[in-house]
Amino acid sequence: MLWINRMWEFSVGLYMINVWPDSLLMAAAYGVVESASTTLFGPFVGQWIDNSTYPKRTNIYSIDLQICTSMVVVISEGHSSNLLTTMNSRIRRIDLICKLFAPVVTGFIISFVSLIASAASLAIWNILSVFLQYWLLNSVYKGIPALQERSKKRGPKSTIATQQEHASSSTSQEQLIQHHDTEDLSEDVSSSNPIVRKFIRRVSNSSFIRAWRVYLQQDVVLPGVSLALLYFTVLSFGTLMTATLEWDGIPVYIIGMGRGISAIIGISATFLYPSMETRISTLRTGLWSIWSQWACLLVCVGSIWVKNNTTSAYLLMAGVAASRLGLWTFDLSVIQQMQDQVSEPNRAVVGGVQNSIQSFWDLMTYIMGLLISNPEDFWKLILVSFWLVTIAAIMYSVHIYRVRNHLFHFDKLLMLFRRCV
Repeated sequence: MLWINRMWEFSVGLYMINVWPDSLLMAAAYGVVESASTTLFGPFVGQWIDNSTYPKRTNIYSIDLQICTSMVVVISEGHSSNLLTTMNSRIRRIDLICKLFAPVVTGFIISFVSLIASAASLAIWNILSVFLQYWLLNSVYKGIPALQERSKKRGPKSTIATQQEHASSSTSQEQLIQHHDTEDLSEDVSSSNPIVRKFIRRVSNSSFIRAWRVYLQQDVVLPGVSLALLYFTVLSFGTLMTATLEWDGIPVYIIGMGRGISAIIGISATFLYPSMETRISTLRTGLWSIWSQWACLLVCVGSIWVKNNTTSAYLLMAGVAASRLGLWTFDLSVIQQMQDQVSEPNRAVVGGVQNSIQSFWDLMTYIMGLLISNPEDFWKLILVSFWLVTIAAIMYSVHIYRVRNHLFHFDKLLMLFRRCV
């Protein structure tokens, strides 16, 4: 499924720019619809995962990574913390390997066969992969006793917890109604108020609001929001940048190769992260990685002032590719912080809300693409994206300072500097 996702992620921008040449409107419109649906339904999916047993989870294919990150925590329980770090890195490595090869294959099909052939092969592979993924996930569940034990515990507990929650909610609502009814009698409030109160109660007790409450109570809110802000960007080999590069005259197979190089650098992050996490901790790994991403994106900002379009495009691709090392290391750092600090009953709910926030900022990217749909104005989107990365880095730095009361060991840095001198 990861292979299909990466093929589609690369191809959709090319399909849209061919439907509507000289404009990013269609590519941005597609992104708006996709991101908006995830933004709205992410919390509900997270709650469904938390309230479901593992066999039921395997029937939903669009949330494969969320299922995997939920499973690895259970699998790694009772083992050293290094196992969770290693498993997270390997899952992300598989994803990035798909990101490496899928665009290259698609790019060559489009360039040397046809766009229609690319769409047909994508559809066929998508149908076949559904059955393969279900079989693989089911095999993992049956082959690991810990998942089966947790699934058995989850079913009854979830039902009881839900019944208790509804009972508690009903009691509190009745008390609230009685309290307000008394106030209504004494104050002679209009008859429309009960309807308003009922509406407010339903909204406040909805699954969507409850999921957000759980998320905001976590200690990893700032890291989560920092990671989500990185989704408000055109500085990736996504739909808008791919469409813009083709408009600039960059061959499709070159764009595919550039995306592949970007993925190779991202894969190297999955090898670097375990080593950094062991030596300097998860928190500080995130700090170093997000600021290294910021530094690499300075090249993309600099490409704006290069007059030659081809040179500017290659500088843009180089800056984006180099920044993947910091991006994916930071991504792994935040994911592990959430796995370590969020309790097991709330883990999928928090993950669902996190996906929702990320999709919201992804949605904002496409809305910006709708507002600034002329490829000649792509530089404006580059600047907006860079400032969002800056804000994300500052927010994460604030979180580090709140937790550790300092950002760097300046005394150690000074000693290192003296040794070098």
